[in-house]
Amino acid sequence: MTRRLFTGLAALCSAILCGLAGIPPAAAEEQAFRIGIAPHTSARVIIEQYQPVRRAVEAALGRPVEIVTAPDFTAFARRAVDQDYDIAVTTGHQAQLLREDAGYLPLLTYKSDFRAVVVTAAKGPYRTAASLAGTTVLGLSPSSLVTLWGQHWLADGKLPDIQLRYVSAADSVAQLILAGDASAGFMSRANRAKLAPEVQAQLSTIAESGPMAGRVYMLNGKASALAEPLRKALFAFGETAEGKSYFDVNQLGGYRPVTDEELAAMEPLADEVRRVLKAGK
Repeated sequence: MTRRLFTGLAALCSAILCGLAGIPPAAAEEQAFRIGIAPHTSARVIIEQYQPVRRAVEAALGRPVEIVTAPDFTAFARRAVDQDYDIAVTTGHQAQLLREDAGYLPLLTYKSDFRAVVVTAAKGPYRTAASLAGTTVLGLSPSSLVTLWGQHWLADGKLPDIQLRYVSAADSVAQLILAGDASAGFMSRANRAKLAPEVQAQLSTIAESGPMAGRVYMLNGKASALAEPLRKALFAFGETAEGKSYFDVNQLGGYRPVTDEELAAMEPLADEVRRVLKAGK
C-alpha cells in the first residue's frame, strides 16, 4: 500500500512538473517583441541607433522590446522569411519580398531619400567608372539593395574583370578602400554620412543612384492586430523631442506612409533576393 501510494505521488509530481515546464514563458516573463534591423552597419551601432525606437514601441505595447540584427543582408532576409522578427526594418526590395512571400505588412518608411553611392579613396587613382576595370570592388552582401544596384551599375558600364567582394558593413567598406585593399565600394548615402568626419573627408563619391524605397518597417502578419496601434505610436514618437532628435542625428527626415506602388516597383530586385536565398548563398 505504502509503495503504491509513493508511486502514485511520484507520478502526480512528475505530471505537475511537466505541466509547469509547458507553461509559456509569458506566465513568468513576457517574451520580448523582436525588431529586426537589416545589417547596414555594425551590430553595435544598429542597437545604439534604434534605442529611441525600441523605447517608443515598448511604451506602446507595454511589453519588453529588443533590437536584433543578422550577420549580413542574406541572413537577415532568410531569418525574416522564417518569421524570426515581429517587425523587420529593411530596404524596399526585401520589404517587397517579405510582403509577397512571408506575409509581412508595411507600416511606414522614412521621408529622406534612400540612394546608393559608389565611393573611392579621394586621393587614389580611381576617379571614374572606367578606372575600376580589373580591380576589386566591395559590396555588403549579394542581397543588399546597394550591392544589387551597384552590380547593375557595373554591368551597365561593361567594366571588365571586376572582382566583387562582400563585407559586413559600410564602415568596413570605407576602411578597406582607404587601406588600398579595394578600388571602390557600394554603400547607402545615409551610411556614408554616418561615417566619422575624418573618414568621410578621405572618400570621393563617383556615382549615385536615383531615389529608391529605403528602410521600410514591415510587421509580421501574425501580429496584424497591432498594425494600426504601432503605426500611430511610431508617428506619435516622431513628433516628440526624442523622435525629432533621432531623425536629425540619423538624417532620416521623419516617418511617412509607404505605398504599395513603391514596393511593387522593387519586385525585380526582390526576385534577385529570392534567387540568392534559393542558391543558399
